[in-house]
Amino acid sequence: MLSEHTPRQIRYAVTHLKHQRNSMARPRQHAPEALHARVMETCDEWLKEQPVHALSLRNLAREVGCAPSTLLKLYGSFGNLLQHVNLATLDRLRDAIAGQETPSPSERLKALARAYWGFAQRDPYRWQLLFDFPLAQEGELDQRQNVMIEGLFERVEGALVEYAPRVESVEAKRMARTLWGSVHGLVQLGMNERLGLWQGQPLEVTELLDQLLDTMLAGLKVRSEAACAGDATEAGK
Repeated sequence: MLSEHTPRQIRYAVTHLKHQRNSMARPRQHAPEALHARVMETCDEWLKEQPVHALSLRNLAREVGCAPSTLLKLYGSFGNLLQHVNLATLDRLRDAIAGQETPSPSERLKALARAYWGFAQRDPYRWQLLFDFPLAQEGELDQRQNVMIEGLFERVEGALVEYAPRVESVEAKRMARTLWGSVHGLVQLGMNERLGLWQGQPLEVTELLDQLLDTMLAGLKVRSEAACAGDATEAGK
């Protein structure tokens, strides 16, 4: 015998079934903070194994468990999302070089360069992402990135001024960027294995970094001593 149901019970059952189906079809909902943390964690896991070029908004959303439109609503664009990843990378880089404090400014600069090389080796796809996409050009992301990048340069500037106290602040800023651009070039070539061979063996990036810094600092020392001698001559007149 078929069980009897009231129309009210039938309507409730149908409504409940529709709700279940909709719940199954709809992606999981996340609070913005929790979603951001999940996105960053997923990107981190991805970049441990492969470059960002293979990552799309759609497959990232699938890994996170939400719709692509949800990520667009949170970040505005896939590019902005990647800028948040870059912020996290800059934060890691800052931590990697934070402990490179030695009494000698020349040795400190060498330690910073080696730490940068070590960071690129340990986290190559994160490091690569910093330079594969343009940095943010405006808004909060731009400000936050600039603060972090300037903080990294200030460590180099400080060591240069300590090494050659007569260097003016504007010149120190320029020299810091020239020096670090050269360091980055060697690191980039080392990562791409484009530094060539010596007696059948790859050239050691750390040795080249030390040689680069020794050469640049020697030139800075000569300039500083020449400036001191010039001032002494003027004072004696």
